[in-house]
Amino acid sequence: MPKFGNANFSVPNSPPPFRTWDFMETIFVSLIAYGVYTFTSGLALTVMLAMPDGATTLSPAQFQAYGVAYIVASPLTIAVLWIAVRMARREFAEYLALNWPSSGELLRALAITVVLLFAESWVGYAVGEKEMTLNAYADTRQSGGFLIFLIGGCLAAPIVEEFVVRGFRLRGWSQSFLGPVGAIVLTSVVWGLMHTQYDWFGRSCIFVSGLALGHFRWRSNSTWLTVMVHSATNIFIFFTMGAQR
Repeated sequence: MPKFGNANFSVPNSPPPFRTWDFMETIFVSLIAYGVYTFTSGLALTVMLAMPDGATTLSPAQFQAYGVAYIVASPLTIAVLWIAVRMARREFAEYLALNWPSSGELLRALAITVVLLFAESWVGYAVGEKEMTLNAYADTRQSGGFLIFLIGGCLAAPIVEEFVVRGFRLRGWSQSFLGPVGAIVLTSVVWGLMHTQYDWFGRSCIFVSGLALGHFRWRSNSTWLTVMVHSATNIFIFFTMGAQR
């Protein structure tokens, strides 16, 4: 008589289940994405400098803005996220919450962002804080770098940062031991610390902005919403800083 006590009824060669990258795995993939971005953007700048008259035709403000580097590095950085999501057997748009926001959510997010920008400006004035280093970006208009920065700094950069931070990283961390609130706070802390070009006040402002963007992302389930707000903020700061010169 056949014995069934130890029988294995699992389907052979069954595909692995859908999954979400855990806390440490999310960090690992994020580091790879940033590494690819750093290497690619650095290589792009090196090639540009090596071109004939490269050091004289491109102003320091253009290099500071990293407009060209953002444009060149963005596709490969996003490709890292796409590979990671596909390895988890998830859809890219679903995993990163690439859903189109409602007009109500967009207006609400923009209104809150305007209030935060004015509050940060008032606090900065009260404590005697100098203008942020974005003031140097205004020079790109005199150097022919206006369009490059506008595309790189106000379109490519927000897409890459939001895909990585509020898209991929927030997805993994929010479903870890941190939970949604802890993930929003930690992503904001890391995001603020990564902006090493600013002083403590500038990083604090970025941290607060990160909290708002995380809230927008979680409330609306739309990373495209945070991309829009991030892009609008960069455009506003760019033109505001330029108007002050």
